[in-house]
Amino acid sequence: MSAKITTHILVIRLSAMGDVAMTVPVIRALTEQYPNVKLTILTRAFFTPFFRDLENVTVFPADVKGKHKGILGLFKLAKQLKALKIDAVADLHNVLRSNILKTFLIGIKTIQIDKGRAEKKALVSGKEFKQLKTTHQRYADVFKALGFPIDLSNPIFPKKKPLSEKVIEIIGNTPKKRIGIAPFAAHESKMYPLEQMEQVIEKLSQKYQVLLFGGGKKEIQTLTYFESQKKGIINLAGKLTLGEEFEVVSNLDVMLSMDSGNAHMAAMLGVKVITVWGVTHPYAGFASFNQPDDYALLANRTQYPKIPTSVYGNVFPENYKNAAGSIAPQTIINKIESIL
Repeated sequence: MSAKITTHILVIRLSAMGDVAMTVPVIRALTEQYPNVKLTILTRAFFTPFFRDLENVTVFPADVKGKHKGILGLFKLAKQLKALKIDAVADLHNVLRSNILKTFLIGIKTIQIDKGRAEKKALVSGKEFKQLKTTHQRYADVFKALGFPIDLSNPIFPKKKPLSEKVIEIIGNTPKKRIGIAPFAAHESKMYPLEQMEQVIEKLSQKYQVLLFGGGKKEIQTLTYFESQKKGIINLAGKLTLGEEFEVVSNLDVMLSMDSGNAHMAAMLGVKVITVWGVTHPYAGFASFNQPDDYALLANRTQYPKIPTSVYGNVFPENYKNAAGSIAPQTIINKIESIL
């Protein structure tokens, strides 16, 4: 029997995929530790599958390019949200759009995330090279300020999802260990050079089933080429819905990803995640949830001493673009095999 709901919190996190995925372990911990709290997640409809197995959690889709666009659209959105009888607002985004929305929710207790901009500026400028508070902890701090401190030290993860007939038809049934590889990121400076990634994929496919993740026409073309090179390599890009990708990811033995949304999606499902880092660095607080430090493979800072050059990988010296390439393919292979 469900606990009686005593508090209803609106959680705002509209984008991007990785940032939304990072909310999930925190929200899962909150619902486990406070079963009398109801959460409404304001986010893009596309991200609804992220929250589908969480107790007392519903998604309110924000149509920021349609009916909720602009100030008038946000005013209409606020009216819809007020009708839900919200007791408090946890703004995990803290951008202009969420701040305007909150002005229309006047009278409701609101706490917004402290993104630590000054600390991050010091980190990327080279003034202070040290571990900053993780984004997961920054999210948790918002709920603590609302009166709900969260312990993230012993996380609970969902069970592996059963594979649908459609997914089985694509990836088959195999006794081999399954490795997911997501070689792309928002910026090239965060990616492992594709010619080196090809070596990693080819070598791993000799012993394991390799499943490739990505999206967009150019990425699909690249992954289709990788798939054509050898048996045991399957390109999933463009073939599955986000919910179906969840099925596959939850059944992986390990995910190899860049500093990108795929890493956070796998981590929120309790999958082991190896991340490859270029001009960004885990010290900025975006490491995958609940993963050992040595699962993050870092570019050579002796060779590239200005790393991290930016928080998001969008600013870097020209000769730093392939910084991740300073990690040898065999290093990645060895790390994966040590886990498997």
